[in-house]
Amino acid sequence: MTVRVAKFSIGQVVRHRYYPFRGIIFDVDPEFANTEEWWLAIPEDVRPHKEQPFYHLFAENAQTEYVAYVSEQNLVPDDSDAPLRHPMVPSMFERQPDGAYRPKAGTAN
Repeated sequence: MTVRVAKFSIGQVVRHRYYPFRGIIFDVDPEFANTEEWWLAIPEDVRPHKEQPFYHLFAENAQTEYVAYVSEQNLVPDDSDAPLRHPMVPSMFERQPDGAYRPKAGTAN
């Protein structure tokens, strides 16, 4: 059995490596835990491998806010310090004076 260590943590703001969206991590799966149908819907040339952490994000792009499920290989840290506008963020996270987000008491997984 391989022990997987997630590169990113709950409350960390990240952005997608290729697509124009960013978000805050609210849950982590040690490896792929979505449906086969979802995975197969990703174009084969950009389909991530399943044996890596996958992250649940409160995501946003220029047009909208949504929930995303993204592989570790497709995420990078977001160092913009811009606040997030996703409506779920205030219910689960507190923004710190330094711009970082901390899970509110009782909401951490």
